[in-house]
Amino acid sequence: MTFTQTKTLADKVRADFPILNQEVNGKPLVYLDNAATSQKPLLVLNKLRDYYEQYNANVHRGAHTLSAKATDAYEGTRDKVAKFINAASRQEIIYTRNASEAINLVAYSWGMNNLQPGDEIILSVMEHHSNIVPWQLVAQKTGAVLKFVELTSEETFDLEQFKTLLSDKTKLVSIVHVSNTLGCINPVQEICVLAHEYGAKVLIDACQSVPHMRVDVQQMDCDWLVASGHKMCAPTGIGFLYGKLNVLESMPPFFGGGEMIAEVFLDHSTYAELPHKFEAGTPAIGEAIALGAAIDYLTNIGMDKIHAYEAELTAYLFEQLQQIPEIRIYGPKPDAKGEGRAALAAFTSGEVHANDLSTLLDQEGVAIRSGHHCTQPLHRFLGLPATARASLSFYNTREEIDVFIKALKETLEFFGGLFG
Repeated sequence: MTFTQTKTLADKVRADFPILNQEVNGKPLVYLDNAATSQKPLLVLNKLRDYYEQYNANVHRGAHTLSAKATDAYEGTRDKVAKFINAASRQEIIYTRNASEAINLVAYSWGMNNLQPGDEIILSVMEHHSNIVPWQLVAQKTGAVLKFVELTSEETFDLEQFKTLLSDKTKLVSIVHVSNTLGCINPVQEICVLAHEYGAKVLIDACQSVPHMRVDVQQMDCDWLVASGHKMCAPTGIGFLYGKLNVLESMPPFFGGGEMIAEVFLDHSTYAELPHKFEAGTPAIGEAIALGAAIDYLTNIGMDKIHAYEAELTAYLFEQLQQIPEIRIYGPKPDAKGEGRAALAAFTSGEVHANDLSTLLDQEGVAIRSGHHCTQPLHRFLGLPATARASLSFYNTREEIDVFIKALKETLEFFGGLFG
């Protein structure tokens, strides 16, 4: 697939996503829930099917042809992930089921063995539950203390407050790169510099950034980074943890079982080298191979092109939403080119509950998310029971935004009649 400049990016790729051409409730589907999960192109679906149809076998353990082919494809994806985020070594890439498992791996392998009573962990109020709950559990067991960065008046990460929270007691900073609710892009490189000055480790939740922009872990200089495949055009059940080699080498295994061992005796075991030390049991082989296909797909388009096109959509989405008086959008505003925030908008609409809004929009074929988006602490901080969220991807179009805005206005008019 080769891209030219004659059409929009979405025009060139939509044929690769059959699901986008179906109807929902008798209306053409407008899928604006990409922050929850992305759709999958045929290249990815076919790669998954090819594995099960043509070379289904367990990896690493067999000398026969099918096992060798499966192993090559499975390990080939590790190389693709490493290149995609610019890791220094393929050994720094650990397969996980999702980002939640990756964070838990760090929490239990590193956190339980390095945190002491009184040590401090810095998070932010905008974190996804998967980047709060594991640290709560570890803090309860180790005596570590959680501290939270709040928001600026523009509803972004308060870097100045963060500086005041840092101290010699800070052992870990775990921060989202892009908020799935506020859409703000956090200054992760500066966060890493500041945290490292105090000898603290840094974990970055990149679930909402890796699918939408170029991410370079060496430039960022984070100690760990996590992402989920299903948000980047790959299947569910596959994600990855990046960790600096020396940090991963210092961490004990998280799960025990097959594959992660060197030798097993009745009274003790020795463990495999990285990355296999952290990959116990039969993995999600087909899903990992399909993740490689998704990375190929995104790379072929170009992450810079994806980011630029999504910025254009963001500018248009905000321009349209800001014309509706009832709408209050959360997080920073984009600039005129749509830069400065992610391609999503979480909003409230007067007295209309987000769930009611989402339900009626669904009747018009428009899929958006409603609720707390796994950010209950953030919603409490903002004094909100829920928000509605429209989130874009590179296969969305301006025309779909127009359909969404029209349906949104009609829905608000309907509720206005009820409340009036």
